[in-house]
Amino acid sequence: MSEILTVDELAEYLKMSRAKIYHMAQRGELPAAKIGAHWRFRKDIIDRWILQNIAETTADSGDGNSGEHKAKE
Repeated sequence: MSEILTVDELAEYLKMSRAKIYHMAQRGELPAAKIGAHWRFRKDIIDRWILQNIAETTADSGDGNSGEHKAKE
């Protein structure tokens, strides 16, 4: 079974603030479950979410440089 993370644990894992984690969870921007008054996150799903977002960011940049822009010559 996958490890279940609290808001504090996920904030540390992602190197983000607790407030940002709450905000993203409430808006449905993070895969999360609210159990009673507490948000919980499955680590394996968060890891897949990160990989998916990296792939989307790379695809959006068009050149695979993750948003880096080449200087015009």
